Amino acid sequence: MHIWVDADACPAAIKDILFRAADRLKLPLTLVANRLLRVPPSPHIRALQVPMGFDVADNHIIEVATRGDLVITADIPLAAALVDKGVRVLNPRGERYSTENIGERLAMRDFMEGMRGAGSEIGGPSALSQADRQAFARQLDRLLAQQPGNG
Repeated sequence: MHIWVDADACPAAIKDILFRAADRLKLPLTLVANRLLRVPPSPHIRALQVPMGFDVADNHIIEVATRGDLVITADIPLAAALVDKGVRVLNPRGERYSTENIGERLAMRDFMEGMRGAGSEIGGPSALSQADRQAFARQLDRLLAQQPGNG
């Protein structure tokens, strides 16, 4: 299993949880972003800077992630493309995207985008809370425990 992170908007607290998990389990972890990122020195962790441009990081993740991998992203269209490939997807708040829920999430995202486009003032997501971080860590542990050789 490879863990891929859509890192441009991934909160630092979530990256820290991922860094610890990758080192503890000796799993490859790659942060993909349009900008240079710092990662801790580790043979398991690397940052990949892709060229600037709309969806360049997303497209790279779609291209390289395979069934059995795990991707961390809050980007719903990216999550939908990955779920279609059989890739496991988790958002930074601990919600796992799946074939059962991704259609609803896409529809809600499109609805909210339409509302904003029509001039409605709709706030964005709330700040990442301690409960969100704990939910993410619990769900990550569950997914990693399901990997062959870890359970």
